[in-house]
Amino acid sequence: MADRNVSRGRSNRLRARWAAVCAGLALSLTGALPGMAAASGTPAAAASDTPAPPRPPGRLLDGPAAFLGGFLHPDAPPAGADDWGCRPTRKHPRPVVLLHATWANAHANWSMLAPWLKQQGYCVFAPNYGGAPGSPFKASGPVPVSARQIAGYVDRVLEATGARQVDLVGHSQGGGVTPRWYLRFEGGTDPAHPKQNKVRRLIGLAPSNHGTTALGLGTLATALGLNPAISAVVGQAWSDQMVGSEVNQKLDRDGDTQPGVHYTVIATRLDEVVTPYTNQFLTARPGAKVRNITIQDVCPEDLSEHVSIAYDTNAAQLVSNALDPAHAKPVQCGLSLPVLGG
Repeated sequence: MADRNVSRGRSNRLRARWAAVCAGLALSLTGALPGMAAASGTPAAAASDTPAPPRPPGRLLDGPAAFLGGFLHPDAPPAGADDWGCRPTRKHPRPVVLLHATWANAHANWSMLAPWLKQQGYCVFAPNYGGAPGSPFKASGPVPVSARQIAGYVDRVLEATGARQVDLVGHSQGGGVTPRWYLRFEGGTDPAHPKQNKVRRLIGLAPSNHGTTALGLGTLATALGLNPAISAVVGQAWSDQMVGSEVNQKLDRDGDTQPGVHYTVIATRLDEVVTPYTNQFLTARPGAKVRNITIQDVCPEDLSEHVSIAYDTNAAQLVSNALDPAHAKPVQCGLSLPVLGG
């Protein structure tokens, strides 16, 4: 893949741009704070006949505000999600199920994307999985257990909406190993009859598809045999997402994809969690389609990293385009900062 051969000069220029933006981050925050009260509010879902906005409503402090809201209300859905009376339209026949990242929750992860997709006319659902009720740090349990929870949730969505299939959009674990496990081992697909698949598309934002070295910390922990002890504290999802884990070995044994599913990976070169970032990319097997995107190839000045990519309006437009390729719009590249998004 071309993304694996990034030139050293280009990487140095990207680091320099990141350093310059980080140096001015205090000034950016100073300018944004007076409008924090307005920026913190999550836009309500519009009526079904409201025209979709030309780009997501990104604001500098939406991400941090959502993280705080998710900490205070860890089981609450984001605005626009979990309308169990929603019925898919001819324009958007498949509900969208949003799967949050490790040690996150639906409110923290999806308070920008969920209402924006709702405004476009999608039925949007956002489960909390892999963690105890009341805990803000979910998706920490074993990946196979979380995948079974997703399987049950998708079945509930299909029954409630009357749809035949859903599209999955996930961040980190929620776009990587857990939905892939569900597709392969928990009934998300039917390889012998792909038209009977329950899932049509899987779109991953910074997905943990082939495990992570965690900037070398994971490699060291694996070499020293420390992963079981770490997982006893932070959850089995840590070990399950390390490079070479049993989960990754089983998932990769027969290839990356399932027949009948369209996969989109949206990665950032500045990812500091799923490393190297090229571990996120997939290779299509027969019957599947894969598109691997590095966001800096679309918007060279984009400085989002692993966390802020969920609040990156450039990435959000790519998600919308992947959900409805026939009506894809050019990405109107805007500023997106580390941690904050935009």
